Amino acid sequence: MVNQPLFLNEEQVRQHLWLVDLIPAMEKALIDFSAGKVTQPVRSVIKVDPPGGFLGLMPALTPEGLGLKAVTFYPSNAERGIPTHMATIFLVDPRTGTPLAIMDGRLITEMRTAAVSAAATKLLAAPDSKILAILGSGVQARSHVEALGLVRPFEHVRVWSPTKEHAKQFAEEIGGTAVSAEEAVRGADVVVTVTNSKTPVLKGSWLKPGCHVNAIGACRPDWRELDDEAMANIVFVDSREAALKESGDLILSGAKIYAELGEALAGKTPSRASETTIFKSLGMAVEDIAAALLVYRSAKNNRERKESGSSSDTKN
Repeated sequence: MVNQPLFLNEEQVRQHLWLVDLIPAMEKALIDFSAGKVTQPVRSVIKVDPPGGFLGLMPALTPEGLGLKAVTFYPSNAERGIPTHMATIFLVDPRTGTPLAIMDGRLITEMRTAAVSAAATKLLAAPDSKILAILGSGVQARSHVEALGLVRPFEHVRVWSPTKEHAKQFAEEIGGTAVSAEEAVRGADVVVTVTNSKTPVLKGSWLKPGCHVNAIGACRPDWRELDDEAMANIVFVDSREAALKESGDLILSGAKIYAELGEALAGKTPSRASETTIFKSLGMAVEDIAAALLVYRSAKNNRERKESGSSSDTKN
C-alpha cells in the first residue's frame, strides 16, 4: 500500500524549518551542484503578459531527493498587498517515483534564498563585519537580516528602499537606520540588494574595498541591480549556466564569472575573501529540494511520533 503524500501549508512548513539548519544544508546543496552530483536543467520560464508575471518550473534530482518547484513572480502583486513570489514544491521518492509531499514553497523560497546568502557571507565577508546595508524592504530584506545575523556580528543595519515610508518602517522594525542608497552602501562591510528594480540601484563607486555584496534581485536577462563598475569585481554565481542565461547584471555588463559558490565552499577555488566580492544569486531547484527535504523529514517524524503515541494509547 502506498502512503498518502504529506500536504503542508505555509504555517506547517514554518513549524519544521529553521535557518540554523538551513544554512549548512544550502552549503551542501551548492557543493553537490558544483561537483556535478545534481541533475538540474535551467529554470523554464513562461511570461504571463498582461499583467507582466512569470511562471517558472524548477526540477532537480539530487543525491538525496527528487522534486519540482513551480514558482510565480508577479511584481504587480505588491500593489495588491499580496506576495510577489508564490510557489509549490512537489517531492517524490527517487527510487519509485512515489509522491512524498506537496508543500507551500513561498516561505521555503524566502528562507533558502537568505540562507544561501548567509553561506556566501560566511565564506566571503570579513570576519569582523559590523555594518550591513540592505537595499530593499520586502520579505527578502527581512529574511536576510535574520540569516546574515547568524554568520556575522553586525552592529549597524542601514536601509534604503525606493519607497521612503517602507524603508523607514522596515528600519524601525529591525532597529536599523533609513538613509539614501549611497549613504547605506558607503563604508558597509556587507551589502544586500533585494529590489524589484530593472535598472541599477547600486554603484560600484560606493563600495568599500574588500566588502561583500549579495545581489538577489534582477532575475531576468534584461534587468539590473548593479552597475558595470560593481560587476567588475570578483563575481561568484550559484550556477554558471543559469547566470549566463538569466542574469541581466552579468549579461549586460559583460562581467566575467570567477567561480560558482559551491566550488569555493568545497575549497576547489580560492575564495579571494580579502577582495571586493559579488555573489549573484538566482536561486536553484537543488536548494528548494534540500530545504523541502528538511521540512518533509521533520514533519514525517512528527507524524510517526503522534501515530505511535496514538497506538500506545489504544493498547493501554
